[in-house]
Amino acid sequence: MTTPFWTPGPESVERSRIADFARRHGLDADDYATLHRWSVTDLEGFWAAIWEYFDIEASSPYESVLAEERMPGARWFPGATLNYTHHALRDLAAEETAIVALDETGAAHEVTGGRLRAQVASVAATLRDLGVGAGDRVVGYLPNTPHAIVAFLAAASLGAVWSVCGQDYAPQAAADRFGQLEPAVLVAADGYLFNGTSHDRRAAVLELARALPTLKATVLVDHVGLPGLSENYPSLVLPWEDAATRTEELACVPVAFDHPLWVVFSSGTTGLPKGIVHGHGGVLLEHLKTLGLHSDLGPGDRLLWYTTTHWMMWNLVVSTLLTGATACTYDGSPALLTEPDILWRLAARHRVTLFGTSPQYLLGMAKFGIDPSVHDLSAIRAVGCTGSTLPASAYPWVRDHVGGEVLLASISGGTDVVSGFAGSAPNTPVWAGELSAPFLGVALAAYDPEGAPVVDEVGELVVTRPMPSMPLYFWNDPEGSRYRDAYFSAYPGVWRHGDWITLTSHGSVAVHGRSDSTLNRNGVRLGSADIHDVVERLPEITEALVIGAEEPDGGYWMPLFVVPAAGVELDDALRDRIRDAIRTGASPRHVPDEILQVPAVPHTRTGKKLEVPVKRLLQGAPPEQVVNPATVDAPELIEYYAHLGVLRRNGGARA
Repeated sequence: MTTPFWTPGPESVERSRIADFARRHGLDADDYATLHRWSVTDLEGFWAAIWEYFDIEASSPYESVLAEERMPGARWFPGATLNYTHHALRDLAAEETAIVALDETGAAHEVTGGRLRAQVASVAATLRDLGVGAGDRVVGYLPNTPHAIVAFLAAASLGAVWSVCGQDYAPQAAADRFGQLEPAVLVAADGYLFNGTSHDRRAAVLELARALPTLKATVLVDHVGLPGLSENYPSLVLPWEDAATRTEELACVPVAFDHPLWVVFSSGTTGLPKGIVHGHGGVLLEHLKTLGLHSDLGPGDRLLWYTTTHWMMWNLVVSTLLTGATACTYDGSPALLTEPDILWRLAARHRVTLFGTSPQYLLGMAKFGIDPSVHDLSAIRAVGCTGSTLPASAYPWVRDHVGGEVLLASISGGTDVVSGFAGSAPNTPVWAGELSAPFLGVALAAYDPEGAPVVDEVGELVVTRPMPSMPLYFWNDPEGSRYRDAYFSAYPGVWRHGDWITLTSHGSVAVHGRSDSTLNRNGVRLGSADIHDVVERLPEITEALVIGAEEPDGGYWMPLFVVPAAGVELDDALRDRIRDAIRTGASPRHVPDEILQVPAVPHTRTGKKLEVPVKRLLQGAPPEQVVNPATVDAPELIEYYAHLGVLRRNGGARA
């Protein structure tokens, strides 16, 4: 597609922060391509400009911007000492709303900037009294509420290292993460809300605490109003109200630019999850660039992005505070059975300016006939979308049902860099089904099998120069071997992310899916996302999963698994419609060998389809070597697909 689906108006471009940033450096406000070129050819000049534009306050100055340009191991801003929490709180007016806490009941609780600062100071003093200092670990077993933000900011203010996961994780799955960190303090809630039910997690908290022998204390949040835990709790229990209501002054500890801020865990499906460590300074600069320039957030704006605390988008929601904008948290289901459009209603009521979601959510809204425009969405300036590829079919729906002037910003990035590689900006056009451009400061390329950059061809997503938010290291990886193997084994010195992309000649980026799950039929590489996009548009199909499995006799089996909509059975007529849709919507090469009905498609806890594990199960790999059930949203599906593999090897799969 060479004609943009949407083009920003000149007035919105002129008043955007990215335009102001460009003008300050002698560049045209509407010339994103030139701005990006500068950002990746002059890394030191660009990141120094970001530092200056957002007025980074350092207790000691930096000696240079990039002391060593190498991957891994780039050294950014050596000599600088600063603190993330200081920057998160410094621009919040005492009487203005910093956080709006929402839940599926429709209730809302506003936390002012002054109140937030007081709570952070109080919890920080409590942690300090418990012996927590720089480098110690504080972990959260919490839903997406202000408590999680306060606890994180308090820990970071001390230089302690934070990690969090949602309470839908089983205690053992949470312990698999937190146990690696040997935490000093656990902050946990009594429960959370989901789809009209209050989920009691007191027993889970007790089990998790028992699995963490290094704990000095557990701070218990009374979130859903359940009575306290039993007196035989294995470690000190401190009520949140006692921890968060002290009268204290906040004093943020200056730490090195590359001092660990948090550990986020990969959604890996085998072995223990990988703990990815990011630093104060790298996150600070990267999130200010992403939220302040690409998302155009500032004082007066409000962001509502549906997320759980264990998805990297929660980290970006918190960083909304860096820009002086208001962060909206939400505890509950994104689409209640009784009110599937609740998030749109809340966005309208609270005048949200940036609404964030996933492709599955938008496609579900369209498929089931939900019309958000019945609410007053006039405050929404942009809809952000990430987690997987957003198909072209979603773009007209957003235009027609959310607003014609709304920027639909499809974003691709990763927990690995806790940011984006490509997306949109207020001064970029939008092509349906594509990401507008590589992000500023991201030297993005597509490599062919020989490691040469290609344009208008499918290639491996690589980043050829460092980003400040690349991991400092993996937790418990002292030699750095796991880190190097994860990103730098294919092209030494170049970050390989594991996605297939096309960089187009008009500057956009098309994402085709994970390269480790690529379909390779007769030597032709096919993106699974291209097939999923076409099939999941059909009203009869709820979800689809295609895999390509090499077979021992040299054959190649490419089945398509589909989950029919309620009341629909997969018959030959529907199979023919699916094949025709793929043939015309993708290509004849994309038509699968078989189309099989399944009860569900398995995902990671962060919503990614388990393409590679399903492939390995079908090929006969033992389930215990393929996937950890604690990382899967529906563990019972592991045996289901393993059984399909047995049937296939015994003469044919019948799902």
